[in-house]
This record gives sequence, C-alpha cells and structure tokens, in this order.
Amino acid sequence: MTHTALDELLLIACEVLDAVTPRFIEGLGSPAAIHKSRSDFATLPDLELEREVSAQLHLKTGIRVHGEEFGGPAITTGTVWILDPIDGTFNYSAGSPMSAILLALLQDSEPVLGLTWLPLLGHRYTAVAGGPLNFNGKPLASMPPKRLTDTMIGFSTFNLPARAPLPDSFPYDFVAACGRRQIRLRMHGSTGLDLALTASGVLGGAVALGNQPWDNAAGVAQLRSAGAVVTDIAGQPWRLTSDSILAGATGVHDQLLDIIQGLIQTTAVEPRPPPLRPADTGRGNNDVSSE
Repeated sequence: MTHTALDELLLIACEVLDAVTPRFIEGLGSPAAIHKSRSDFATLPDLELEREVSAQLHLKTGIRVHGEEFGGPAITTGTVWILDPIDGTFNYSAGSPMSAILLALLQDSEPVLGLTWLPLLGHRYTAVAGGPLNFNGKPLASMPPKRLTDTMIGFSTFNLPARAPLPDSFPYDFVAACGRRQIRLRMHGSTGLDLALTASGVLGGAVALGNQPWDNAAGVAQLRSAGAVVTDIAGQPWRLTSDSILAGATGVHDQLLDIIQGLIQTTAVEPRPPPLRPADTGRGNNDVSSE
C-alpha cells in the first residue's frame, strides 16, 4: 500500500474516531455491562463504540475490522483494522480520564497505521509507517537517546497472560528491582496510553506483559515512527503474536532489558495453570484484565 493511500486511510480513521469522541466522553463512569471473565468486563460504551467505529470504517474504506469485543476477520494476513474501543476499561468505569480508543491498520500482521485517542485529555496520537509521530496533528521530532535514571517508565500489567513463560512473581520482582535502582515506575492502567506516552517522549520506556494485539498494535506503529526500540521482554523483535512489549529510547531499552533478563535468569519458572477454555470465559482468548 502506498504512502498516499495510507495517508488517505488515516484521514478517514481520524474522522471516524472524532465522530465517536462525544459518546466516549458522555459514557465516562459507565458500570460493567458484560463480565467476560472473573477480572474482565465491558461497559455499554465499549460495545456501542466498537459497533459504530467498525461499521463506519468498513463503509468508508471497504476494510473489515477486528475488535476486542466482537472479534472479526483474521489479523495475521491481509489488510484489516484492529480496534480497542476503550483501553483502560476499569479506569473508564471508575471515572478516570486515563483511558483511550486504540485503532491500527494491519497489513500482513504489521501495523502500518496507529491511532490513539485520549478523548478526556484532548490528546490524539497518529502514525503512518515511514512517517513521523504526530501529536494533535503536529509532527514530533524523533526521540533522542536517554538514560534510564532520567526518565519515567510505564508498566502494565500484574496479570500475566496464561501462556507467559514467566513465574507469577515476575511483576513483583521487576517492581522491586526498579525500586532498588530508584527507577520511576508509572502504572496508568492502560497499555495503549503507556505506549503513546513513550512514543511522544513523556515516558522514556514502557514494559507491557499483556499479549492482546488490539492493546499493542497502534502503539507499536507510533513507537516505530518515533524511533524507539521495540522488542518483547526477551529482546526479540516485536511481532503481532509476541507475548509482551519492551519499548523505549535508545539506552533506556537496553538498560531495562538487562534488568529483565537478570530477573528471568535468576528466577525459576514454576508451571502455570492451563488457560481457561472459551466455554469457561465466554470468549475465545485469554484476556485477564479490564485495561
């Protein structure tokens, strides 16, 4: 797909997200409407926004949408939108402004467009593969190298994916290791928010242990446009199927990777219980949080 075609799709996507922003703001504080698992739920605005955004994008671009709430076409091949109508659902339901709409365009599983809307803060982040990161329509400079001790680091979540090859204690061990090094951790309760703030330079890096592509794809597109280093926590290049994200400015990423690898090498991995079956959760994935 040409850069011109991507720019045109970005304009359409921006219009669609702007159109649903008033409903997002109006619904702040909505209670749980559907419980998807013991610790995950959706509000009515989650469902309404996904239906509306999906319908408008398909109508205006001819490209189908895969959403967190209703699923959709396969996301590992072809061209498809991927949508999280409310990232940070627990925040949103509690009335916190730290929640977002996340939208990405995938082309053969690679994010080529990334949009993060923070309607309650008036922030809009966009990126086109090969172009700069834009904040509220204005391009930002690529991020310079940084030192870990000079930045803040976003961290989410304490709920490990069922298939993660990590001990249950890993999140706590990571927090403790950062505390010993006087690293400034920030837990916003929204992976998409952490990734956008890292791409824009507010955070120096982010560690996300979740593996849901609708949480990660938009932010990865933005991070790459900003010049960040983006891998999983093993240091392997991030892919749509990765079980984690480690992203940051040059220097910060390497220092975080050293800390994480040190923890992994010194901590024995205990067997984890098998994931719940779709019949147990009502869903076909292993989502374990209401981010």
